[in-house]
Amino acid sequence: MIDVHCHLNLHAFDNDFDEVAKRAFGAGVRIIVNTGTSIPSSRRAVELAQKYNSPAGEMYAIVGVHPHHADKADIEFEGELQSDWFEKLSELSKDPKVIAIGEIGLDYHTYKSNGIVDKKLQYDAFERQIELSIERSLPLQIHNRQAGEDIIKVLKKYRSRLQNPPGMFHCFAGTFEVLKDALDMGFYIGFDGNVTYKGIALGETVALSDLAKKVPFDRLMVETDAPFLTPIPLRGQRNEPKNVIIVGRYLAEALGVEFEEFQNQIYSNFRTLFGLKID
Repeated sequence: MIDVHCHLNLHAFDNDFDEVAKRAFGAGVRIIVNTGTSIPSSRRAVELAQKYNSPAGEMYAIVGVHPHHADKADIEFEGELQSDWFEKLSELSKDPKVIAIGEIGLDYHTYKSNGIVDKKLQYDAFERQIELSIERSLPLQIHNRQAGEDIIKVLKKYRSRLQNPPGMFHCFAGTFEVLKDALDMGFYIGFDGNVTYKGIALGETVALSDLAKKVPFDRLMVETDAPFLTPIPLRGQRNEPKNVIIVGRYLAEALGVEFEEFQNQIYSNFRTLFGLKID
């Protein structure tokens, strides 16, 4: 199995990172992709990708500035975004273990710990990183929280210049219309542990399980977003990459396919999306 988006590069795993990785690889997860949300976490994702490269399991990195960090992308600096953040990100993106630029996008949801970042700053960070992905010939990993229509508008501006395929929407949520637009542009669609939750999430209008059923099998990706979004029946615990298997089994059952067939398709999707040669 492949966890195409998690955050072992965050402080939640500082004390037991190696044990968490071993549990995942031991459970049958072959590839873990750590995604950056800021300059320091992107740097850490690259370091981990460089460290893990063996038959037991491999890691890759995705680097970028999350929309919530568009005003504070470098936590080593107190205050506004450092003026050289883009240069730092550009340098990190040159590493051969970096397979995409992300997670980038727009976020209009108000969290207890974080209000809505100035939209102008979000747009600026988003579009500059799209330009970087074009320069590096890398796909995008998109973050969307209650901003789907605006994200689609931005992506359509760059449509002819993006990679083919252009990337994936991480932890997809939104409307059927936004899903259709994303698929029409060639994007892959990722689902996480919250697809196992019952009902419709706060601020959304469609259940994730209903959205998942509309995604073509050859465009589907599976992820954990660990340490967040732990799937049922482990909800309430810290999430780990090994739990991508729970998410995968849930989606396989929802789609009516055997888990082995599901895994094989996910491997194929991963190879196609990121242009990697894996067995």
